[in-house]
Amino acid sequence: MLYMVEMIVQIPQSLDPELAAKIKLDEKEYSQKLQRQGQWRHLWRVVGEYANVSIFDASSNDELHTLLSGLPLFPYMQIKVTPLANHPSSIVQE
Repeated sequence: MLYMVEMIVQIPQSLDPELAAKIKLDEKEYSQKLQRQGQWRHLWRVVGEYANVSIFDASSNDELHTLLSGLPLFPYMQIKVTPLANHPSSIVQE
């Protein structure tokens, strides 16, 4: 099942800069692992914001929740999830 996931990152100014750098590095490694596994299909940056729009492929809502809650930046994110369905006019069906 495909999901559009919008993420806005809000790291507190008070967070230790070294800890923030470590969390960001862990986030990059985790996100790239999910991309290589085909679960994180697309990742786009939102221009001018610390935010992204992504497409995830997960077998269920529960699996998606597990993937998202595993993000090291998860505690600092606002996340909006939209389940996607095939459009009847699309020439590509997933």
